[in-house]
Amino acid sequence: MRLIYKATEENIAKAGKILKNGGVVAIPTETVYGLAANALDEKAVAKIFAAKGRPADNPLIVHITDAKDIEKYAYPNEKAAALAKEFWPGPLTMILPKKDCIPDIVSAGLDTVAIRCPSHPVARAIINAAEVPLAAPSANISGKPSATTAKHVLKDFGESIDAVIDGGTCDCGVESTVVTVATEPPVLLRPGFVTPEQLRKVLPDLKIAEAVTKELPAGAKALSPGMKHKHYAPKAEAYAVLGSQEKATEFILNRISKDKRTAVICFDGEEKAFKDVSEVFPYGAADDSERQAAKLFDLLRELDDDGIEEVYIRAGKMSGVGLAVYNRLIRACEFRIFNADGENR
Repeated sequence: MRLIYKATEENIAKAGKILKNGGVVAIPTETVYGLAANALDEKAVAKIFAAKGRPADNPLIVHITDAKDIEKYAYPNEKAAALAKEFWPGPLTMILPKKDCIPDIVSAGLDTVAIRCPSHPVARAIINAAEVPLAAPSANISGKPSATTAKHVLKDFGESIDAVIDGGTCDCGVESTVVTVATEPPVLLRPGFVTPEQLRKVLPDLKIAEAVTKELPAGAKALSPGMKHKHYAPKAEAYAVLGSQEKATEFILNRISKDKRTAVICFDGEEKAFKDVSEVFPYGAADDSERQAAKLFDLLRELDDDGIEEVYIRAGKMSGVGLAVYNRLIRACEFRIFNADGENR
C-alpha cells in the first residue's frame, strides 16, 4: 500500500479531503513533520493520540494559515497580536485562553490552546485544502526522536495512518518555540528557532520557565508540548556532556563501556579523539547551534538503526537556538547531564 505521496497539487487536495473526513495525515512543516487531524473533530484527534501512544495530558498545537483566525479558536490579546505581526508565519506557537469550539482532548483539559501559523508552503496548502484548523504534534511515536523526513514518519507509523505528504527534509529540525501569553508576564515554555533574544524585543518582560533547562516537577501539568521528562529519546542510554573540548573528551573516553556498542555525537573537529569508538557523528561546530538542531534528531534515529546501546552527546551553548538544542538534548538523555569542567548537573 502506497503511503508516501509527493507534495503535488493533486496529492495536497487528497490530503485535505482525508483530513476533512476525519483521517490522519503526516505533513511537513519548517520545524518537524506533524501528525495532523481536524482540530475541531474529537474523534479524529483521538486517532493521533492512539497512533503516537501519546499521554492524554500532553496538549496539541492547532495550526492555522491566517493570524486573523486566532479569534475563531482563542481569545487573543495585544501581546499575541505583536508576536503574530513579528514572527508569523513561522516557527512560533502561542498559548492563549481557548474558545469552547476547541475540544478538551486538544488542550489536554486545560483552559488554554496552543496555536501556530506555519510558514512551510506545503503545510499551509494542506491546511487550506482541508478547510479546518489542524491539530498536529510531531509525527513520531511518543517519547522518541521527532521526524524530520517522510521516511522517518513511515518507519514509525507504517499503515497506522492514512498518508504521508513528502515535503523534503525539514529546515529547522526541532519543534516550534512555545510562549504563553495567557499569563502575566508571558513565559517561554519550549525554546525553538524563535529565540529568547528575539522574543524579548517584542516582549521585554518575557520569563523563561524553569522546565526549559530542568526536569518538570512530579505531578506538575505540562502547559506545552515537549515539557515531559523523557522526550526525543533514542533506544540507547544517552548522556549529555558539557565542558571544554579537552576535558569533555577525557571524560567521555574514561566512561565509555568496553562491553557495549557505543557512539559519540561531537562537535566538528573533535571526531579524531574518538577513533576507537564504534561510531562517531560530528553534528556541527560548537558555536553552530542551527546546524546541530538540523542534525540532532536524524542522528538519534540513526543510532537506533545501528543498534547503539550507549551514546555520549556534546552539549553546546545555551543561548539563541542553542537553548532549543540543549532543551531537546537533556530530555533525550533523561537528564543524565555531566559537566566535564565541574560537577554533574
